[in-house]
Amino acid sequence: MSEHLISFGGNVVALGYDLDERLLQWDVLRLKMVHGVPEEFTRDEWAYLVTFLDRINLMEMFIRSFGPRAGGGVTVSALFRARGPIAIWLPNNVTLLGPLALVLCSFTNAPIRIKTGSRSHDLCQAFISYALEHLPQGKLRDYLSKQVTERFDRNDPRNQTMAAEASVRIVFGSDATIRAIHSLPNPVHSVGISFADHRSEAWVEIAALDDAAITALIKVFTIYGQAGCTSPRRVVVIDGTRADCEWLRGKMMALWPKQEVAMHISSQNILHRQLAAAAGWDAQTGPRNGAVLGVGSLETGEMNGLMSLALVPATAQEAVVALPTNIQTIGHCLTDASAPAWLSLVARTSIKRWVPVREMHHFGAVWDGYNFWRHLFEEVAIHS
Repeated sequence: MSEHLISFGGNVVALGYDLDERLLQWDVLRLKMVHGVPEEFTRDEWAYLVTFLDRINLMEMFIRSFGPRAGGGVTVSALFRARGPIAIWLPNNVTLLGPLALVLCSFTNAPIRIKTGSRSHDLCQAFISYALEHLPQGKLRDYLSKQVTERFDRNDPRNQTMAAEASVRIVFGSDATIRAIHSLPNPVHSVGISFADHRSEAWVEIAALDDAAITALIKVFTIYGQAGCTSPRRVVVIDGTRADCEWLRGKMMALWPKQEVAMHISSQNILHRQLAAAAGWDAQTGPRNGAVLGVGSLETGEMNGLMSLALVPATAQEAVVALPTNIQTIGHCLTDASAPAWLSLVARTSIKRWVPVREMHHFGAVWDGYNFWRHLFEEVAIHS
């Protein structure tokens, strides 16, 4: 069998490149990345990228989508091949999605064209530039050199060009943005993949929280605050009390990173603390006014503000009833998150991801309820 046809159980995937070589090349880049953080990235963003490029994590895409890797002698039931050119529309708020989506799509070997947010940093192009500078000569470097990232607004005619030329359209954004992109003329057999606006929460039990777990909770919130769909806007202390929430806030304050806070963020947080207090929250600003942590209840209402985080006690059933309609990720820190009672609870909801708190931002092949990465390939039925 050709090195470009890889067997996964009864499925064969036509890649057009050597999979082990590509995994190795990404790993080579990963090892270089640990030595320093480019100025375009925050330390947390770069750390997520380094973790994401782990060989086992990348291989998991194939295993989740096609089954365990197999040798020869297996009866083939399906052949998968890349659909063709991919167009990606990125949001303004979570700029790290660009590099993450680029890495995932690189395993199709299809041409990629990316529209970055018109009001955000282009971390995708920054990552490509870093990779081209640090990767050795080889097929991955050649492939990345041909990918295109552009910045333009919603009315630019290049949106139409991207849609018209793409076999796959991947859109991150509001419902209105997604409708606008998918309504553009596109090839009749093309595929549209939509990632709309979602919200996420963290569910924790006091017995499961130690300093490492609380630090992980802080990290997944501070990287994007309320801007990220996978960032927790609310921490629900399951079967806890108000005193438990106050204890957790105190621990978070003590473990909060000691780093400088931009003046405009600090000023906004002072304002949002006052607004939260007026709305009934016991709200306090964190070190250097870097965030607002409010203790209240599910009935207190919303805590608004980019860096505002609510802490509330509730039973599991109360937490389910209070879920937002556009819930996406529940980041859990529970004594037994795999217990049948939790799985039964998740099954009765519209929760899309049930993951440990530390993995709330981990972007993978399965997202928002379906295996979107497998949709980048077309399936050919094989009956010998």
